[in-house]
Amino acid sequence: MSVIAERAADRSEASEPRFGFWRRSFAMVIKEFIQLKRDRVSFGMIVMIPVMQLLLFGYAINTTPRNLPTAVLLQEDSDLARSILKALENTAYFHFTHEVHDVAEFDNLLQSGKVLFGVEIPRGFERAVRRGDHPALLVAADATDPVAASSALSALSVVVQTALEHDLFAGDPPSLPFEIRAHARYNPAASSRLNIVPGLVGTILTMTMLIFTALSVTREIERGTMESLLSMPIKPVEVMFGKIIPYVLVGFVQATLIVGIGVLLFGVPVRGSLTLLALLSTLFITTNLSIGYTFSTIVQNQLQAMQLSMMFFLPSILLSGFMFPFAGMPIWAQYIGEGLPLTHYVRIVRAIMLKGATLQNLQYDTIALIALMLFAMTIAVTRFRRTLD
Repeated sequence: MSVIAERAADRSEASEPRFGFWRRSFAMVIKEFIQLKRDRVSFGMIVMIPVMQLLLFGYAINTTPRNLPTAVLLQEDSDLARSILKALENTAYFHFTHEVHDVAEFDNLLQSGKVLFGVEIPRGFERAVRRGDHPALLVAADATDPVAASSALSALSVVVQTALEHDLFAGDPPSLPFEIRAHARYNPAASSRLNIVPGLVGTILTMTMLIFTALSVTREIERGTMESLLSMPIKPVEVMFGKIIPYVLVGFVQATLIVGIGVLLFGVPVRGSLTLLALLSTLFITTNLSIGYTFSTIVQNQLQAMQLSMMFFLPSILLSGFMFPFAGMPIWAQYIGEGLPLTHYVRIVRAIMLKGATLQNLQYDTIALIALMLFAMTIAVTRFRRTLD
């Protein structure tokens, strides 16, 4: 029996055409290129992901942010006060965007995140300086993002002293004729945990919610169950809500788990309302699920759904302010970031947990999440295929 098998193998090798192995391998190479050409989403990911990473890290990411939004409470309009404000602007760290008239407005801007710094020049400041009373100049910083605040605060006294020495003295001053009191609010110890853990809530929810729903419709198509679903008397919006609502509950459980671990293990405080945090977290979860469902109506298979989800997740994590200071990014990157749900949720969760912010402080970000959710839902319902292509 073995002799017959050996002879058959010999005949097979003898009939093997020359370069047959390489011809078949080359044919498979051509076949894969043709398939890749037809799979435009995968081909686009091959090109776009490295290009996006290069552009974002090269142009948008800045760990030493400048021109940070600053409010000023100017209780006296004097030459010295104007010189101090000009000197602060010349440092390129501070950009005065708001002039307030009372402490309540001053605190509200910091709590809502509209400004990162606040400068208060008290009444009678110049007179006290001329008398040598050594008055205090208050600089309050939103330290929920220590990276954005630390560089400006560390250079504050030296830069201001250099800038003002010619205005106050004929020669080199031994010290500043006034005291700069820098108050890092909400995270005075500059703990990275207080900054990262709240942001992780939104980052993890974004990744999981996008993937869950982006795979939902494509899984139905690949398994053949979409035909049965389409044969039923059900509307596209009903299909969408039926697929989204279960994952809202899953996302809420995830958010509760992450916040609970952050509080118990990492000591992250929750200074605001837990009810408000739960409501806005549910809004954020629904927004991401709507975007993921929209992706599932665009792609043709689960691989493309995963690729498109990663394509959306990459700018979300880089441009939302979770990893790098949002205020330090160029204007075009900030505009892109404003169109990402994670940007608004990172502000919301940090403001509620670390600052004790209320819904009034978070109106802009709440409205932005609602608008993004409705926009994604509209596209998803419009693109939902009533028949299989």
